[in-house]
Amino acid sequence: MRDERVCVIGAGPSGITAAKNLLDAGFTDLVVYDVGSDVGGNWVFDAESDRSSVFETTHIISSKAFSAYDDFPMPERYPVYPSHEQLAEYFQSYARHFGLYNFIEFEHLVEHCERLDGDGWAVTVSHDGEPRTERFDHLVVCNGHHWDPRWPEYPGEFTGRYIHSHDFKRADPFEDERVLVIGGGNSACDCAVETSRISERTDISWRRGYWVVPKFISGLPADRLAYWGHKYLGFIPPDVRFKGFEWLIKLWNGPNPRYDLPEPDHHFGETHPLINSELLYFIRHGEIQPRGDIGRFDGRTVHFEDGESAEYDTIIACTGFHVAHPFFDDELIDYSEGDVPLYLKMIHPAFDDLHFIGLFQPLGCIWPLAELQSKIMARRLTGEWSPPDDLAGAIRDELDNPDVDQLETPRHTITVDYHTFRERLLEELPEDYRSEYPKPWMHDRAG
Repeated sequence: MRDERVCVIGAGPSGITAAKNLLDAGFTDLVVYDVGSDVGGNWVFDAESDRSSVFETTHIISSKAFSAYDDFPMPERYPVYPSHEQLAEYFQSYARHFGLYNFIEFEHLVEHCERLDGDGWAVTVSHDGEPRTERFDHLVVCNGHHWDPRWPEYPGEFTGRYIHSHDFKRADPFEDERVLVIGGGNSACDCAVETSRISERTDISWRRGYWVVPKFISGLPADRLAYWGHKYLGFIPPDVRFKGFEWLIKLWNGPNPRYDLPEPDHHFGETHPLINSELLYFIRHGEIQPRGDIGRFDGRTVHFEDGESAEYDTIIACTGFHVAHPFFDDELIDYSEGDVPLYLKMIHPAFDDLHFIGLFQPLGCIWPLAELQSKIMARRLTGEWSPPDDLAGAIRDELDNPDVDQLETPRHTITVDYHTFRERLLEELPEDYRSEYPKPWMHDRAG
């Protein structure tokens, strides 16, 4: 057992694997603070509060083979793409199996984290409106990055209902309404599909074209093909491989203009692909109408850049989220804009008692990679692993050589490639561990 005191912020998928691996390493003086009432973070459906959560019909967009912790495979009875209920059950089963509930304090909001002179952190939390401050030797930040809405800006004012995808929990409130969904991400596609089932009309506004990847190709989950491409064609430069994916997507879907959508103005991989098998189907069935970029608002009328206009009762802005850590003073840590200078997306250049787990956006699923980060972090805290001596230089090199070259937008500041980043993390773990590490495809007999 180790006597250092450790604070983990968040009991979502990243926080619980951080806690599990800290316990494995002997850190039993451990506290996990979470503002929610159970394990699972955004995957605990919550339609009543203003906290961020999935909506009632959400299914994961990565297959279970590439989404499970390697220390805790998903049940065989789960489908290839589990529902949010199954995922919440999975995370809670993980926490029970590894005895994490004893260390979690729910309904505790972390208000402030102050760096102490020398080492350690003063962490102020509130529960039922009552604040208190605790001292910790190590701080592990797992608060997620899908909870602080990023709003678009347009001239004029919209006088109908104007919400962010953060507040979209179910489709029922939009029955018989005229709905405009703004955005070209996975949330935008899901919101458009769900509202179109009951709305009078649902339109979706894109400012550029995107690559739409079906969830299944030849009966296999799409990320299985990405895995094979990386495994067997990894010797081919990524931009060449991605052009092959472009050909495959066009062969499967046809060109975007057949759906009245603009062709992508970028290559595959330069933005996060849309993983959705229903958007194009609903467009061709007349349930969703594509629109171009927005020019301005005028009451309930939206004027588009192409000269067209339409009236709407509701606009849903699916325009992403800020990377936010409101419990830090801005002069200490502020990653809300620009690059995030952390080694392996987790290690701060100046503070060896501060780690971030899950502060990245993979082309794939985040949780197995957060698990690997947690193993590295735990080994660092026990002295079994050390980062490079020139940590600042290593961070610059990592930022200068990203896994994929993406468009310079706020959405793409923390992107990694699932398989490339996984290999980089595994390189930091012992050889005998890596040789025994379960292969992702072993978790999914269905695909």
